Amino acid sequence: MKATTQLLRLSALAMALAIAPSAFAQAWPAKPVRLVAAFPPGTPGDVIARLIQPALQAAWNQPVVIENKTGAGGNLAAGEVAQAKDEHTLLVGPDTILTINPHLYKKLSFNLRASLKPVTYFASFNQTLVCNPAAEITSFGKFVQLPSTRLYASGGAGTPSHMAMEMLLATTGTKLTHVPYKGPGPAAQDVMGRHVDCGFIVSSIVLPHVQSGRLRAIAVSGKDRSGLLPDVPTVAESGHAGFDATFFETLMAPASLPIAIVEKIQRDVRTALQAPGVKARLAEMDLRVEGFSSQEAQLRSKEDFAKWGTVAQRAQLQLD
Repeated sequence: MKATTQLLRLSALAMALAIAPSAFAQAWPAKPVRLVAAFPPGTPGDVIARLIQPALQAAWNQPVVIENKTGAGGNLAAGEVAQAKDEHTLLVGPDTILTINPHLYKKLSFNLRASLKPVTYFASFNQTLVCNPAAEITSFGKFVQLPSTRLYASGGAGTPSHMAMEMLLATTGTKLTHVPYKGPGPAAQDVMGRHVDCGFIVSSIVLPHVQSGRLRAIAVSGKDRSGLLPDVPTVAESGHAGFDATFFETLMAPASLPIAIVEKIQRDVRTALQAPGVKARLAEMDLRVEGFSSQEAQLRSKEDFAKWGTVAQRAQLQLD
């Protein structure tokens, strides 16, 4: 009898533990949710957050407040979220905050990868290798034959455009001189002005200039072609199988956020991303909706952290 009673108690305890995470997640959020965007209004992550904000507010029955905190490649926003004292502050920004920044910023007061974890990947995006038409670089083959005296533009040291180009140069054995700019827009302008010959620049920025003929698109950085530039091959298709410099806009959380809440947020975000209006708007920006599970996001983050670490080490990059 005593053994049966003990067995029943253990069974009840097991059921309670199984139900507890679900109940915990259902109780969240208990107050307004802050989405801290690591880059300015109008950048892809910020646009995504604002597009899904109404759906998240409806799903959570709480206000969702978007705040832009920019600087240091996303590290200022990352620090604020990592040190948040509650479970209602999340980070919006590119995956590079967790995959590239830890290799470049060694003197931060907190450990990026230990303090934050990806909740989901909103969408993927590419860089497009573009050249000024007057430079007569009409193919990928001609690009890799450029002499080391030629210049390439990026949106800034340590940015996706810089890292993608460094990866490309290492892959092809090409040597070019880097000219960093304060953002992809100025970089594209100087390629068009022929102050520099080429640049790996985010596709959404260069698209109208490729369509107008002011820039020539040579290759795309990711494993898939751009939906907006379907005739432009990937680097892998251009003779370098396996080359993949895909980047992602992501949602991150403090590492301490319980998994039940993480999974609830991920499910609600994935649903919001599937709305036709959202997908269409993102497609116009050359953003491919992903909606990774938290496990998929963490695995991809780990893989890309290792990949970009190799690139940073080879290029001897450090920004502090």
